[in-house]
Amino acid sequence: MKETDREAVATAVQRVAGMLQRPDQLDKVEQYRRREARKKASVEARLKAAIQSQLDGVRTGLSQLHNALNDVKDIQRSLADVSKDWRQGINTIESLKDVKDAVVRHSQLAAAVENLKNIFSVPEIVRETQDLIEQGALLQAHRKLMDLECSRDGLMYEQYRMDSGNTRDMSLINSYFGSTQGLSDELAKQLWMVLQRSLVTVRRDPTLLVSVVRIIEREEKIDRRILDRKKQTSFVPPGRPKNWKENMFKILDKTVITRIEGTQADTRESDKMWLVRHLEIIRKYVLDDLIVAKNLMVQCFPPHYEIFRNLLSMYHQALTIRMQELASEDLEANEIVSLLTWVLNTYTSTEMMGNVELAPEVDVSTLEPLLSPNVVSELLDTYMSTLTSNIIAWLRKALETDKKDWIKETEPEADQDGYKDEAQLYKEEHLRNRQHPHCYVQYMIAIINNCQTFNELMTRKWLLGSNAVDIICVTVEDYFNDFAKIKKPYKKRMTAEAHRRVVVEYLRAVMQKRISFRSPEERKEGAERMVREAEQLRFLFRKLASGFGEDADGYCDTIIAVAEVIKLTDPSLLYLEVSTLVSKYPDIRDDHIGALLALRGDASRDMKQTIIETLEQGNTQVNPNYVPIFREIIVPSLNVAKLLK
Repeated sequence: MKETDREAVATAVQRVAGMLQRPDQLDKVEQYRRREARKKASVEARLKAAIQSQLDGVRTGLSQLHNALNDVKDIQRSLADVSKDWRQGINTIESLKDVKDAVVRHSQLAAAVENLKNIFSVPEIVRETQDLIEQGALLQAHRKLMDLECSRDGLMYEQYRMDSGNTRDMSLINSYFGSTQGLSDELAKQLWMVLQRSLVTVRRDPTLLVSVVRIIEREEKIDRRILDRKKQTSFVPPGRPKNWKENMFKILDKTVITRIEGTQADTRESDKMWLVRHLEIIRKYVLDDLIVAKNLMVQCFPPHYEIFRNLLSMYHQALTIRMQELASEDLEANEIVSLLTWVLNTYTSTEMMGNVELAPEVDVSTLEPLLSPNVVSELLDTYMSTLTSNIIAWLRKALETDKKDWIKETEPEADQDGYKDEAQLYKEEHLRNRQHPHCYVQYMIAIINNCQTFNELMTRKWLLGSNAVDIICVTVEDYFNDFAKIKKPYKKRMTAEAHRRVVVEYLRAVMQKRISFRSPEERKEGAERMVREAEQLRFLFRKLASGFGEDADGYCDTIIAVAEVIKLTDPSLLYLEVSTLVSKYPDIRDDHIGALLALRGDASRDMKQTIIETLEQGNTQVNPNYVPIFREIIVPSLNVAKLLK
């Protein structure tokens, strides 16, 4: 306090000194004194008021504490009275045990009385439910089935709650409702049958599919409710959980696998084009099914089912399994090409998964490959080894034939094959004795020509089965391997020219009038072989041009367009098909059209003349970007063709 007083005095002195610094300020001393006195009185008044307020609060608090103490004493007395009454009531509660048991029995009897009507009508409900299932009224049948299961589960739960160890009564109840499980299984079979035909049902009767989904949703809710109750009571009715939603997806997955596997209608023994047909049917079925699923099925399922995404995954997985099965078979060389072309190109193209009708739900960039890179590499190795062995065997046989012909006294045919090593020996033998063989010059010309022409295309041998295009593909690829170190611009030009030259030579072989098809079956077989060989050439040149983006489709499409004219089944539509061909390739001439019609073998002379004259009168719009290809192909006249024969 002394320190505080000293600080206060010092502060006051300093303040007074500040107010009395000039002599003229002494006149205001009294004024200053009165002002300070007023301030002092004001401070003292505030202090008194604050102290009085604090005293009032303390007084009030003490009063409340006193009252609380009295309340606590009253509560203690009340608790003592309650404890006394509770001790006295224990004997009374024990004496009411019989009443408690009577209440339990009463509640059970009340539940039993309430369920008596349902219990007595169980056989009738079972018959009605069975009839509804047979009539296809699935929603009504399921409603009655739920009533039966509810009655059974309620009785079993009451019995379980009363005596969980009484298996005899539980078995009795289960036996009385024994038909219920059979009805559930029968209804499930009907649901699975609808789901197996869902892609057809959704187009004919979508309400039936919606009914099936509603039933499955009902069962899912019942399963969830029972599993939640199990956590509290440990009681689970028989046959639960049914897991019908999980079973639904299993059924759909099995249906997809069966649909993919069932598309193989032929074998190699019955049809050489079995794999091409099989893959084309798969392509069509999968595309159609996914379009239906995207546009129709999604409307019949709740969004959280994600039915389209699940179906897409099922189809992709089933295709992966099927392609792996096909890859593991002993495929021929042309079948390997067909399989790889389908897997690597067709599957992600606009003809299938890349179709605009599946966008944007299907993103081909996110699809896993149907065949692993290792399997693809193994197939390519098998293709090359098989093809190489076939070519070697074929060339050895052809070479033996040529060697026998070289020493004959007659000129060679124009379409025989030679080979470099034997030709070299042939030349050396001639140089030792220029009089032998007699037709050396002619055979050397044939050997040279055979290195640049297609020997067997569009002949009876070709129609029955020939590996001429296989030989061409291997030879071209072998040449490109020899020139692999050529700089990129020149290699690109060489690839494009080789591509064009091979297609031109192929078309020239088509126009040579070497064969005339005798029936629609032969025309179909020949056209399909042309398409297959065009795809084989396309595959080859795509591979050769993969490093510099050369278009490998345009030239090969020309072969396919010509094949469409040959494949046409209705001769009355020939004019339309030929006019389409001419519009695509305006440099095609009358003699080309005549050769194609002659190749078909079913066009009369008047029909040929009418088609040619009508096309000559039409005006063809030439695409400025079109590169002529037919103008290089000369069609031999009838006399020349006879001489060649």
